Amino acid sequence: MLGGCSTDQPANSSSPTSPTQATSVTPTQASNPTMKDLPVLEGKATIVMTVKGSPITIEVDGTDAPITAGNFVDLVNRGVYDGLVFHRVVRQPEPFVVQGGDPQSKDPKFPQQRLGTGGFINPTTGNQRYIPLEIKPEDAEAPIYGKTLESAGVPGSPKLKHTRGALAMARSQQPDSASSQFYFALADLAFLDGSYAVFGRVTDGMDIVDQIQQGDRIESATVTQGLENLKNGGK
Repeated sequence: MLGGCSTDQPANSSSPTSPTQATSVTPTQASNPTMKDLPVLEGKATIVMTVKGSPITIEVDGTDAPITAGNFVDLVNRGVYDGLVFHRVVRQPEPFVVQGGDPQSKDPKFPQQRLGTGGFINPTTGNQRYIPLEIKPEDAEAPIYGKTLESAGVPGSPKLKHTRGALAMARSQQPDSASSQFYFALADLAFLDGSYAVFGRVTDGMDIVDQIQQGDRIESATVTQGLENLKNGGK
């Protein structure tokens, strides 16, 4: 994901072994075999993430980003984010992103320069979980999968935008390479719209996000509402 320090791509430097070449489909478990075992959030959920003793409240949107939101809620519910580091914070020359979620960062001895290369390893399969890029065009009934809006030839904006406080998934240049790394938008980042999957927003505690420094840890992340909306979790 995020190997580079360029302020125009909150990317993930990890390299998927077999990126999914999905097309525009509805996120049903049966419609696409690459998504059949992925968690799905039907509706919304609320997550409270604690950093330096202060809570950040996040609304996760499974209505418009069911797989991306389902993946995140499932990882929160598994405790994957507890103790992980925010390994990339970009505020200069202008506010950009705060990024975390690399499971390798739980180990304080893991080389800092290699953070941003990891993702969630499913203990059941021993394989890293990847999710497809999921972007719902503003006036569409279902998301597009595996493609940016530009590469799909879809004009206009996505339903979920990179406004200040947006929560989105980091990835490599491969569209279907997101796993566990995420970022908060520190400002309106319209140039990322349609290229990266926004799936939630900070509803309270953005002042805490603004104070996060590189190296700060997520003390805990908890699903406080909407866990019943998670389907296919824990697999």
